[in-house]
Amino acid sequence: MTTRHRDRNVIFDVVDNVLTRQVVFPDGNSYTHRCTLETFKEVAYAIEERAKEGVTCDTLAEALDLPYTQVNVALEFMKERGCLEVRRRRSYPASEFLFEDAMCEFTFLAELPY
Repeated sequence: MTTRHRDRNVIFDVVDNVLTRQVVFPDGNSYTHRCTLETFKEVAYAIEERAKEGVTCDTLAEALDLPYTQVNVALEFMKERGCLEVRRRRSYPASEFLFEDAMCEFTFLAELPY
């Protein structure tokens, strides 16, 4: 049985400076992927440097020699928080200050009281 993409619940959190992305499906199955703060920063800088041509998860992971899953968590978080826009399957910064925007979102989530 296939699960539709929109039927899942995605939860981001920051624990000990590690961004986590947990995906929970209606049947109760779930998975969690993580992204370290260092990787998050590298990804944000790289996207900012490639603002005109845009990026994909594959090209970033390969160019930065970083784990695909960590790059994916960073990208998905930035998309959810409005830091990135997607056009023709490529991600572009939503502002001229992507790194600062991304770090504000990361820090805000890390400082939530729960």
